[in-house]
Amino acid sequence: MKGLMLILALLWAPMAVAQTTQLRTLDTDYAAASWKAVGRIDFGGRAFCSGTLITRDLVLTAAHCLYQPGTDKLWPTDGIRFSAGFRDGQAVATRRAADAAAHAGFEPVGALTAQNATYDVGLIKLAEPISTFEVPPFYVHDGRISPGPVSIVSYGRGRENAQSRQKECQMLDRAGDAMVFDCDVTFGSSGAPVFTHRNGRGQIMSVISGMVRIQGQKRAIGMTLPDRVTELKRQMRMQVAAPVAKVRRITVGGGNRGNTGAKFVRP
Repeated sequence: MKGLMLILALLWAPMAVAQTTQLRTLDTDYAAASWKAVGRIDFGGRAFCSGTLITRDLVLTAAHCLYQPGTDKLWPTDGIRFSAGFRDGQAVATRRAADAAAHAGFEPVGALTAQNATYDVGLIKLAEPISTFEVPPFYVHDGRISPGPVSIVSYGRGRENAQSRQKECQMLDRAGDAMVFDCDVTFGSSGAPVFTHRNGRGQIMSVISGMVRIQGQKRAIGMTLPDRVTELKRQMRMQVAAPVAKVRRITVGGGNRGNTGAKFVRP
């Protein structure tokens, strides 16, 4: 565990990479058209996260989003709403949740280590499916992953009323199933999809778990997805109860690195 945390703390170093672009609000129908499957998840009108439709009735997000901040209580399922393509008070489709599950391997107590981040994955099953003609879902990437350009679409504090897209940021490196990005994230960005565009239409290669500062630089943390999503689908089919978890904060490296653990649901 300590070794993995140390590896993550030392992952980033200056390197020659493509230019990382600025975050841009998708404030027109044309700009937002390709990203309708990315939506805002609201929890009882008290907090929100980002999430993505991956099948007609499954939304991918971060596991920690499913718990009430500062407690070990799950959000009531009937208070969870997914609004696909939410922008300026309107959504392409809105559905309530019928079920939700955090990955059973997600550590429920204590700091969110690099290893815990690899299990910070959750699924929400919608009470009614959304037509794929109305909102085409995104596929989970199941191919080779290497450092290089990615993109991200998210909501966040101060920009919660419309999606924002960073056309290009960088996957800097990885330690096992944990990945480090320089993408621009903040509160509300938990669960946001990180896309690879190497196979045509974007595929989801990771979701945002949290943020740390490494050597004075803000970095986002994510995880590889195929095994986690498969395991979560099996968990939901078997009706295994999701683990009760407390809100966690990422802790990486020593105090001299200026680390700031972050959990991205709105305070």
